[in-house]
Amino acid sequence: MQKRVAILVKGYPRLSETFIAQEIAGLQDRGLDQLIVSLRQPGETKTHPVHRRITAPVLYLPEYLKDDPARVKRGREFAERQPGFAEAEKIFQADLARDHTANRYRRFGQACVLAAELPKDVGWLHTHYLHTPASVARYAATILGLGWSFSAHAKDIWTSERWELSEKLDSSAFGVTCTSANLDYLRSLAKRPKKVELVYHGLDLSGIVPPERRPRDAGRPFRIVSVGRAVEKKGFADLIRALARLKDRNWHFDHVGGGTLAKNLKAQADKAGIGDRITWHGSRERGEVFDLLAKADLFVLPSRIARSGDRDGLPNVLMEAQAHRLPVISTRVSAIPELVADGETGLLVEERDPKALAEAIARLMDDPALAQRLAEAGERRVRERFSPEPGLDRVAALLGDALRAEAA
Repeated sequence: MQKRVAILVKGYPRLSETFIAQEIAGLQDRGLDQLIVSLRQPGETKTHPVHRRITAPVLYLPEYLKDDPARVKRGREFAERQPGFAEAEKIFQADLARDHTANRYRRFGQACVLAAELPKDVGWLHTHYLHTPASVARYAATILGLGWSFSAHAKDIWTSERWELSEKLDSSAFGVTCTSANLDYLRSLAKRPKKVELVYHGLDLSGIVPPERRPRDAGRPFRIVSVGRAVEKKGFADLIRALARLKDRNWHFDHVGGGTLAKNLKAQADKAGIGDRITWHGSRERGEVFDLLAKADLFVLPSRIARSGDRDGLPNVLMEAQAHRLPVISTRVSAIPELVADGETGLLVEERDPKALAEAIARLMDDPALAQRLAEAGERRVRERFSPEPGLDRVAALLGDALRAEAA
């Protein structure tokens, strides 16, 4: 019997995590059988075309233990009969002593349900994110005596305690992460640093054809676009401050994305006297986003490190903008300089610096030749260096080797 890999995710499907869906689809194309395990029920009605390509079934765990106590009870009773339960409970109790939260209880309960309901043909667990999904994977793998591995991204690394990252790194068989900044940090915490590898998730850009861009009519507003959730790490408050500095210029800003700070950002823009020059689109499907990128003159992503430590990794939206042959402006945060070379394939400013951000926007408004040169160079670089194929090949090989080793 060919064994499957269970892929643990926070929620499925999620528009903000299409890079995960892209990897699942790529592994499927490479012949890897998968079961998707979601810690949350789907919370969005919109999907991405890549979700429609995926044929793997989805197992939804109880999002909250109180939602299905009978199911949780059955899971616990099954787990207690397994040889690995005592060790899993020991790990859980040690974690609980340092993080006595309802969330920690929930993850152990979900792990027991997963252990009880995992199909017999699943031979490996692989989790996206090193925070809560990795806790569920670690507890369940210990209960069942299975191996597990991880893909680490951004928030899961930078908002987790060092002790927890270290213990998960040592417990896992191997892991991959998508930026050099992440890699260096994780390797510094691991007893066996080389078990963590750099694998750029890249982006399938084959379906993106850059539009023909004609010189802008002087009477038309300079169109600025950004895509991202209205959360602190995206830095949109800094962009509103930057645009307020340019209120005497002829521009229009389109923002795409939901998020908890959307109402605050709208109020900030209204107070600054620029609210009528901003369109807040909310969440939109891929085709609608691409239409905005095709009509835009500039893409701006003012990422910052949030107070919690959360930050962007290598944002897909920057790659998509560059693939549309748009000039981009962003910040020197996390792995963004691995994609955007300042002055060569885009412009970078320091985080939390609205003045520098405004100056960079004005520079590209005033110098269309520079904007075109950066846009063309950015498109070449993203297509040449950030293809998803090498990374997918490597993850498929790692998981295939793990399944074969478990079966031997």
